[in-house]
Amino acid sequence: MQHIPTTNAANRLDRLPITKFHKRTVLAVAFAYFFEFADINTFAITAPVVREQWGADVDHVAYVTSLSFVGMFIGAVVAGGLADRLGRKRTLTLTTLWFTVWSFACVFAWDIWSLGVFRVLTSAGLSAMTVVAVVYISELFPSAKRGKFQAYAIVVGICGTPVTNLIASAVVPMSDWSWRLVYLWGSLGALFLFFVRRLEESPQWLESRGRHEEAEAGLARIEALAAAEHGPLPEPQQPKPKGPSVKPGLGMLKDKKFLYPTILLSVLWITQTIGFFGYSSWAPTLLAAEGVSVEDSIFYVALTTVGAPLGSFLAAMVTDRFERKWCLVVFGLVIAASGLLYGLTFTPMLIVVFGFLVNLFERGYTALAYAYAPELYGTEGRSLGTSIAYGLGRLSNAVGPLMIAGVYNGIGYQAVFMVIAGTWTLGALVLALFGPATRRRRLAAEAAETAGTGPKAVTSTP
Repeated sequence: MQHIPTTNAANRLDRLPITKFHKRTVLAVAFAYFFEFADINTFAITAPVVREQWGADVDHVAYVTSLSFVGMFIGAVVAGGLADRLGRKRTLTLTTLWFTVWSFACVFAWDIWSLGVFRVLTSAGLSAMTVVAVVYISELFPSAKRGKFQAYAIVVGICGTPVTNLIASAVVPMSDWSWRLVYLWGSLGALFLFFVRRLEESPQWLESRGRHEEAEAGLARIEALAAAEHGPLPEPQQPKPKGPSVKPGLGMLKDKKFLYPTILLSVLWITQTIGFFGYSSWAPTLLAAEGVSVEDSIFYVALTTVGAPLGSFLAAMVTDRFERKWCLVVFGLVIAASGLLYGLTFTPMLIVVFGFLVNLFERGYTALAYAYAPELYGTEGRSLGTSIAYGLGRLSNAVGPLMIAGVYNGIGYQAVFMVIAGTWTLGALVLALFGPATRRRRLAAEAAETAGTGPKAVTSTP
C-alpha cells in the first residue's frame, strides 16, 4: 500500500505572508458576519411595534427571546458536528443560507407565535454560522496574525448592527406593516453564495480527516498565490510529534485537555451572552416601557451601536500585540462599569454615551474571544469544543430574558443593569484566575516565520 505523507498544514500556513487569498477570505466571512449581526437584533428592534399591533406584553417578548437562544444552542452544537463531518467551507455556506431563508420567512409572520418560531429557526442558523466562521478563519490564517484578521472581519461585519438599526428607525414608523422590511433586509445574506467558489476548504481539516491529497492540493494553490505576490517562501517548521490522537466526537469530553478549555470557555460565553443580550435585546423595550417613545428608544439604541465597529477595530489593534486573556479581562470590566452607568440615567446624552461605550468594548470583547477560543484546542477538537462552549453560552440566555423580565417587574429598571454588570464582572474574574495564556505560542510562531530557513521556493510535497 502506498504511503501518503502528512501535509504539515498548520506550519505551512503559519509561515505564509498575508495575500489576496487571505483578504478575499476575510471579505467573504465579513459579508456573512454583516448579515448575521444585521439579523441578530431584528426582533429586539421590532418588538415594541409588534407588542402594540398584536397585543403582546413583556412576557411574550421574553418567551420568544428565550426560545431563540435555545435555537442558538442547538444550531451551534449541530454546526460543530457538521463542520467536522462535512468541512468548514460547506458548513459555513449551509448555515448562512439557513438563517437567511428563515429571516425571509419572518416577513410573512401573522402573530407573535409564528414570528417566534421563525426567529428560533433563524437564531439556530445565526449561531451555527458564527461558530463555523470563527474556526474557519482560525485554521486558514497564520497564528501570529489570525487575531487581527478575525477582528477585521468583525469590523466590517459588525456594521450590520448600526446599519440595520438606522434602517429600522427610518422604516418601522412608516406604516403598520413596514417593520417587516427589517426582516427582508436580514435575508440578503443569501448573496454569500457569490463568494463561495473563491474560498478554499481548510487544509487543516482535510489533513485531520486523512484527506491528504486534497489538503496538499489546497495548500499548493494557496502557496502558489503567496509566492506569486511575495516571492519565494521560507521552509515551514517540521511538525512536532503528537501523542495519541483522540477520536473526534462527544467522547472527547473525557479528555482533560479538551474538557478544561470547554468549561472555561462556557463560562466566558455564558457571562458574555447574558451580559450583552441582556443589554442589547432589552434596551429598546425597557426604555419604551419607562416612558420613552418607541421612535426615540429605537433611535437612541441605533446611535449607541455606532460604537460597535470601532470596538472591533480597537480589538484588531491590541489582539496580537498583547495577551488576549488580559485584554478580555480589561474589556469585560469596562463593559460592566459602562452598562451600570447606562442604567442609572435617563438623560438622552448620557444614555447614548454609556450605550456607545458598552457597544464599543463589547464588540471588541467578542472579536478577542473569537480569536482566543479556537486557540485552546487542537484541530480534532476545535470545531466541537468551540461549538459546545458557544452553544452553552447561548442556551444560558434561554433563562436570561425571563430573569431580566423578573428583575424588571420585581425590582425595577436600574436593577436590570446591576445584574448585567455583575455577569460581566464574574466572567472577567474567572478568566483572570483560570484562563490559559496563548501569546507565547503566537510569538514562537511569528519568530519561526521571521527566521525561516532561508528564502527557498516552495514545491509540492511528494
